[in-house]
Amino acid sequence: MTSLEWSASPIGIDASRWVSRSGCRTVLVVAHTITSCQRLLDVIEYVESDPRVQLVFTVAPDVFNPHVRRFLDRLGALVLPWHQAVRERFDLGLAAAYGGLHQLHAPLLLMAHGAGHSKRVRPASYGGPVLAEPPVYGLDAQRLTHGGRVLPTALALSHDGELEVLRRQCPEAVEAAVVVGDPCVDRLVASLPRRPDYRREMGLDEQQELVVVSSTWGRDGVFGRWPDLLPQLMMQLPAQRYRIAALLHPAVWDAHGHRQIRSWLRDCRDGGLLLPDPTVDWRGPVVAADHVIGDHGSVTAYAAAIGRPTLLLPGPRSMPAAGTAQHLLATHATHLDPRRPLPPQLALAATIDPQAVMAALTARPGEAGVLLRRTMYRLLQLAEPGRHRQTSPVPMPAPLDGRA
Repeated sequence: MTSLEWSASPIGIDASRWVSRSGCRTVLVVAHTITSCQRLLDVIEYVESDPRVQLVFTVAPDVFNPHVRRFLDRLGALVLPWHQAVRERFDLGLAAAYGGLHQLHAPLLLMAHGAGHSKRVRPASYGGPVLAEPPVYGLDAQRLTHGGRVLPTALALSHDGELEVLRRQCPEAVEAAVVVGDPCVDRLVASLPRRPDYRREMGLDEQQELVVVSSTWGRDGVFGRWPDLLPQLMMQLPAQRYRIAALLHPAVWDAHGHRQIRSWLRDCRDGGLLLPDPTVDWRGPVVAADHVIGDHGSVTAYAAAIGRPTLLLPGPRSMPAAGTAQHLLATHATHLDPRRPLPPQLALAATIDPQAVMAALTARPGEAGVLLRRTMYRLLQLAEPGRHRQTSPVPMPAPLDGRA
């Protein structure tokens, strides 16, 4: 199907001619980026096996969406072109980013695509006056409203503290808010007993230590701010004892091109660097890790929450929002100095109190699946079927060489 064609089923005025199962509630999964799509994949499993529900996907406007359609095609998803999606009505919309949401015709469940709402709005993207303390991104009226209308019917929050921020920044959206916790951190916890399996799948022996380097996108991330860090680690850490894996935010790949990223890291890859494709689930390597070097991105916070010793690169130009897991790391984590020898710093990295980080990430530990499922069925106006299944571990971390 080309971008100029419309799908004849399972939605539309003639869909009844083609479908084998009629009368389903339709759920539109709005995929803006690989990152937001990965978050939504954790959530759609709560409804997609229901025979009363039909899921369809669409790729929404976003600067980092070039590879989303290919990702969805590999998943076997039924994808509607955006220009068709905005001209149809759906029983529920699911989104984890903001572009184009005002064009949709559906009750909308909106959630964060990372570890809560920690970033502040960049001054260049904020249409109002320069503020002493910029708003927290994703809890501001600029993202949550359009033309005086609150966009989400349900706004999923991970923490009660976010509700207080929302009350200050966008009080008109408070009625839509529901504190559900964090489905990603719940899956990480469920995966911990399988740590030996993840390590074995990655080819690690019992004596080897896995160093995971995580970078968010932009000039403040590890990959942008310290481009020599990975080569330094490869040179300074003995290969017999250490394996190194680089988890680069999908937006890093999309902004520069997949071929370019692999070319920049060719020498490291030839030396044994594990470089997962951005569509590979990053959580298996984090569970398998012995050390994590990161920045203010979500992966670092999640790693600290499950007890991984964490080294933090010098902080971004703006501090994460107070009370968030990222703020806790910025103020308490051991900081890495790339100009000094790396092995001694790695050995001295401390484990930040995992319970404190976990408490900053989620106010409903272990409950996100139940609460999100309940919210979706409420919006679908359907009774929940049967019992909610337990949170499943994340997939095995393969392939990891990034050479595809």
